[in-house]
Amino acid sequence: MTDTAAPSLPSDRPAGEQPHHGGLAKLALGAMGIVFGDIGTSPIYAFRETFAGHHPLTPDALHIVGVLSLIFWSMMIVVSIKYVGVIMRADNKGEGGSLALLALINRKAEGKKWTAGIVMLGVFATALFYGDSMITPAISVLSAVEGLTTVESSFGPFVLPIAVGILVGLFAIQARGTAKVGALFGPIMLLYFLTLSVLGVSHIVNMPGIVLETLNPFNAVQFFLADGWRAFLALGSVVLAVTGAEALYADMGHFGRKPIGVSWLFFVMPALMLNYMGQGAMLLSLDPAAAIETVRNPFFLLAPENFRLPLVILATLATIIASQAVISGAFSVTQQAIQLGFIPRLRILHTSASAAGQIYIPAINWALMVMVILLVLFFQNSSNLAAAYGIAVTGAMLIDTCLLAVVLFSLWRWKPWFSLPLLAIFFIVDLAYFGANMTKVPDGGWVPLLIGLIAFTLLTTWAKGRQLMLARMREASIPASIFIKSAASSATRVPGTAVFMTTSADGVPHSLLHNLKHNKVLHERVMLLTVKIEDVPYVGEDRRFELSDLGSGFYRLVVRYGFMQDSDVPAALQRVEKCGSVFNMMETSFFLARQTLIASSRPGMAIWRERLFSWMLRNAESAMEFFKLPPNRVVELGSQVEI
Repeated sequence: MTDTAAPSLPSDRPAGEQPHHGGLAKLALGAMGIVFGDIGTSPIYAFRETFAGHHPLTPDALHIVGVLSLIFWSMMIVVSIKYVGVIMRADNKGEGGSLALLALINRKAEGKKWTAGIVMLGVFATALFYGDSMITPAISVLSAVEGLTTVESSFGPFVLPIAVGILVGLFAIQARGTAKVGALFGPIMLLYFLTLSVLGVSHIVNMPGIVLETLNPFNAVQFFLADGWRAFLALGSVVLAVTGAEALYADMGHFGRKPIGVSWLFFVMPALMLNYMGQGAMLLSLDPAAAIETVRNPFFLLAPENFRLPLVILATLATIIASQAVISGAFSVTQQAIQLGFIPRLRILHTSASAAGQIYIPAINWALMVMVILLVLFFQNSSNLAAAYGIAVTGAMLIDTCLLAVVLFSLWRWKPWFSLPLLAIFFIVDLAYFGANMTKVPDGGWVPLLIGLIAFTLLTTWAKGRQLMLARMREASIPASIFIKSAASSATRVPGTAVFMTTSADGVPHSLLHNLKHNKVLHERVMLLTVKIEDVPYVGEDRRFELSDLGSGFYRLVVRYGFMQDSDVPAALQRVEKCGSVFNMMETSFFLARQTLIASSRPGMAIWRERLFSWMLRNAESAMEFFKLPPNRVVELGSQVEI
C-alpha cells in the first residue's frame, strides 16, 4: 500500500502525452481564460498601490514614467524571458510547476549531496503557494467590488458584504465542477483584455509620447537615481503587476508551452501594458491636485462615468475567474503533493466524466474559503491586503530561479558564459523584489509567511514521519521466501483471492501476518500489492505492471503510476495476466493495515512533530476509498508502530 494520492488523469494514458486538445488558437483562448486570470486582474490595483499604497509616491512625470518603465521591464525579464523563454522549457514530461520541476531534478540528480536542500526549497515554494492561493481571491474580488465606489460613493458600506458573498458563492460551487462555467472563461477574459486595451488607448492618444517613455529603461534608472529609497520601496508594489507569472509554468501541462507563449506575447502583455500606460497618461494629463485624487482608483476612472458600472461588473467577473484558476491550482498542487509523499491522503472527487483534470478536494476547498473570508474581514480593503500580497509570490519566484540554476548546470549543462549572466539578472531582479516586499512584513506581510511556515511544517513532518514509519516497519519484516515455505505447508488454504496492500516491495506485509495469526487461513491465491508513484506525470502501460511469481500461489505485484495519474487498483488488477484466472472482485478480498503511531524518544523527530504526524495519519483518507476498493470486500487490520 502507499500513501500516494488518487490523481486525475486516466491510468491508460501514454507516457509523456499531454492533455492538449484543439488547435493553437483554441488553446491560446483557453489559456487566456485560465492561465492569465491572476496577472490579468493586476491593473485593477497594481498601479494604484504604487502611488497610493503604504509607501505613496507623488504622481508626477518622474515617478509615473519611472513606474511604467519598471512594470514593462519587469514583465519582459520575469515573465517573457524567465518563465516563457527559459523555465517553461524545463518540463517534466509536459507538466510544469515547482513540484513537477522538483520531481524532475530529484530523478535526474539522484545521489547528489545537495538534493535534500533542493527538495526543501521545492517544498517551501509549495508551502508559499498556499499563502498566495488564499490572498489572491481576497485581493482580486475585493479590489473589483471596490470599483462600485467610483460609480456611487454611497456604495462604500456594501463593498465588504458583496465581496464576502461572491467569495462564499465561488467556493460553494466548487463541488459541482466548473466544466460548463469554464467554457465561458476564455470569451469573458478575451472581452476583458480587449476592454483593457481600449481604455488604455483612449487616454494614450492624448499623450502618445508615453509609449516611448515606458519602453525606455533609462526612465526606470532615472527613478532610482533621483529617488533611490522610494524607488526600492516601490518595487514592492510594482511586482503586483507580475503576480501570476508562476501560473504560466504551473498550467503548462493543460495547454502547452506554445499556446501560453503566443497568448502572452501577442495579446495579454500588450493589453496589460496599454492599460498601464493609459493610467499613466490619464494622471499626467491632470493637474497635481486632481492627480492625487484620481490615483486612489485610476483603473475604474479610465472609463467614462456611464461605463463604470459595466466595467465594475466585467472586472468582478474577471477576478472571479482569476480566483477560480487559483482554487483549481490549489487542488492540482495538493494532488501532486499527495502523490509525491508530502501530504496525507485526502478525499479527491472527480467533477467531470469527460475532463479528467477537473477535481475537487473538499478539505482544501473549505480550508481556503475560511482563510480567504478571514483575510477579507481582517484587512477590510484591498490596499491593506496588498501589503500582505507579494511576499509569497516573490519568494516562490526566487526559489524557481534557484531550481532553474540546478537545471541549467546539472541537467541541461548550458555553457557558463551564457547561463551565469542570465542567472545573475534573474537573481538580482528576484532578490530586489523579495527584499522590497520584506519591508511589508509589519504591515501584513507576516500573514503569507506564517501560512507558508505552517504549511512547510505540515509537509515536511508528513514526509519525514512516513519515512521513519516505513523504516520501523521494515525492521520487523520477514523475508517472503521464508514465510511462504513455512506458511504454505501448514496453513489451511481457502478458495478465492486475497490482496494484501503494502508500501514495501519486499518482505511480508503486517496485514498478512495478522490475518494468518488471527484467522489461521490463507487464500488459494495471495497477491502482495504495492502501488508506486514515479517522478514523472504519466507512466505508460508498458511500465505499468511488474509481476513476480513467488510460488505456492503467492504473487508480488508492483503497479506504477505517474504523479498525475489515477491509481484505481481494481481496474489495474483486471488487466493483470499470468497469475491465474482473471480477477473477480466478488471473489477477491483486500486486506489493509491501519497503523496506530506511538510517539517515543527514539531518534528521528521531535516528540511534538511525532504527535503532529500521528494526528495527520489518523485524519488521512481511508486507503479503501483512495484506491477505489469495493467497500464490501475490504478487511482492515490494526497494528502499532513506535517511531
